[in-house]
Amino acid sequence: MKKASQTKIASIPLRGPLLRGERRPRVALVGRHRTGKTTLFEAAASPAARHERLAGLGGAYQECVVEVGLDQISLVDLPSIRSLQHLREEDRVVLMYLLWGDQWPLIARHEGEQPLSAFPAPDVIIQVVDATNLELDLELSQELSLLGRPMVIALNHLDEARRKGLFINVRLLSERLGVPVVPTVAPMGKGIAALFEAAVAAAREPRCPLPQAPSKHLLDSLARISQLVGQPEVEAAFQMPPALLVAQLAENDDYFLPELHAHFPALEAPLRAIRAEADASLPRPLSDELHADRHFRAALLFEAVTSARGPDQGVRWRRWLDQLFLSPHWGLLGSLAVFALVLFVVFEISSVLDGLTSAPLAEWVQQWEPTSTPGVVARAVADGLVGLIGIVVPYMIPLVLLLVALEESGIMHRVAFVVDRGFHRIGLHGGVAVPFLIGLGCNVPAIAAVANTASGRERVVAATLITFVPCSARSALILALGGKYLGAAGVFAIFMLTLLVIAFLGRLLARRYADRAPGLVQEIPPYSLPTWRALGLKTWERTSDIVTVVTPLLVAGSIVLALLGHFGADAVINTALTPITVWWLGLPLVLGVPILFGILRKELSLLMIYQALGTQDIVPLLDRTQIFTFLVFLTFYIPCLSTFAVMLKTLGRREALYSAALSVVGALILAALARLAAGLLQWTF
Repeated sequence: MKKASQTKIASIPLRGPLLRGERRPRVALVGRHRTGKTTLFEAAASPAARHERLAGLGGAYQECVVEVGLDQISLVDLPSIRSLQHLREEDRVVLMYLLWGDQWPLIARHEGEQPLSAFPAPDVIIQVVDATNLELDLELSQELSLLGRPMVIALNHLDEARRKGLFINVRLLSERLGVPVVPTVAPMGKGIAALFEAAVAAAREPRCPLPQAPSKHLLDSLARISQLVGQPEVEAAFQMPPALLVAQLAENDDYFLPELHAHFPALEAPLRAIRAEADASLPRPLSDELHADRHFRAALLFEAVTSARGPDQGVRWRRWLDQLFLSPHWGLLGSLAVFALVLFVVFEISSVLDGLTSAPLAEWVQQWEPTSTPGVVARAVADGLVGLIGIVVPYMIPLVLLLVALEESGIMHRVAFVVDRGFHRIGLHGGVAVPFLIGLGCNVPAIAAVANTASGRERVVAATLITFVPCSARSALILALGGKYLGAAGVFAIFMLTLLVIAFLGRLLARRYADRAPGLVQEIPPYSLPTWRALGLKTWERTSDIVTVVTPLLVAGSIVLALLGHFGADAVINTALTPITVWWLGLPLVLGVPILFGILRKELSLLMIYQALGTQDIVPLLDRTQIFTFLVFLTFYIPCLSTFAVMLKTLGRREALYSAALSVVGALILAALARLAAGLLQWTF
């Protein structure tokens, strides 16, 4: 007896309770200017990021929710900070938020500018450091370690450091600081997923950085200050780690020392006496000695974890591909090359395949004109199957195959990262860019591709917007009628209108789903060469279910529409649609049937227009305003029954019906506006 084959199911290990919703940790990005801190934030940011100002003279910060696997974090991009010592006004406000959030203690309640909005103190700090200027950032690392919060270091610009011949021992640096150190190249999206995974792990199992103790000759002075201010009432008033308070009072005369004088005046004189004794016994004043010691320890650590080996040559072809697809300068060019490849498949290869498969079949089926009811049903079944072939063979299979190849090679993820920020403008992430292009060929495989590249709110918005992308059938209709009777200007106006509508609806839908718009980390996998087996299996996996869903609806729709025509329901249909065709759109009554049959396949509308009007020269019967209005309506009207079927499978009944209703209402409104505008302009095209 043969053993039953076991299906491998991918699983994600749970390392504890999910950190989502109210349990999600706050993660603050901290770093000096030009370390790439904001670039890291933007690489993962939600299209609905929140912008607020800190209290007083503090700068603005950004905040959004980011999905990290099954967990979430509230990611905050704080203003740049130079140092925690000798505080500038803007640095002081950042430090206050790191310490207390919006719950300022007794010493800060007299401030004229209090927190403007809710801002809980961060649970985890990510310090973004510049690998090419590591020594300076290590001084800030020592200062941040005094905050007593879990910390992760993002070792950014690592590629530039290696090009300069500087190699950093990441493991040793992590051991010496006692915090995770994650190499990143923020402009190229590398290491960002691992960075936020480390932040989630630090939040789940909090562990503070290792104490970075000062040199021995400073310990006595610091111990005396610690003993002086280590009183419960002082700790309650300042609510900050004792080591940080001691460091501030020992080195600085700004903010914390005046606050100590204001709230505990009896302690100021002993403190100044301790500092004066230290100044007399040390080679330099205590403040300068502490700064020099911090710089010295940073230099020692830098020397221990770095080595010079000459410029890194690496694997040249990978470096060239990264420059083409991920570089801030050339990445857009690489993405455009991928888009051009998709368009080539859509308009060249798919059109050839269509001419070899569905077009001859459709021509052959059209010669069959049965008169009996069974014959009409059989002809309708044949029409439905030919329509299915026209979707699957020329469009779905090659486009899905191309999409899988781009994903398997790692190129798709790089394209998504580069165009991510641009798609934020319509409330989406860059991962849906290629499916939008596929929609120019056929909306069915485009929506199927979205189902595999997006989830949740992203999937709903992208799939809804793709239904407004003019597929090849709608484009053919626009070019056939518009190109002949409206000229290039009219065709251009219709296509530009689709772009404007998609942009507008993107913003509108982003507001509708604003509470479900988390950020997304675009993971950058290594390059790989796709195998034919993987391509075949994944292509079949993504197309088989769609075919089984689309086929019955397409055949059933064909039968229903054919029977309506067979039993002479044309007049009834035209009369029922009079409020739309005649009153609203200003079209002849007989165009009701072509509008209805457009649900089956858009290219059928053109044939039925000629049949309804009784001529292929429609200008004597329709003026240019009516042609323009009719084309605008068909462009935004429900794409086809197949698209609605795949929407049902991808989004569910509620969202599919919402999308269909949105397209119908949008088509009616836009067609009415087009009719009004063309009438006012007296059609000058």
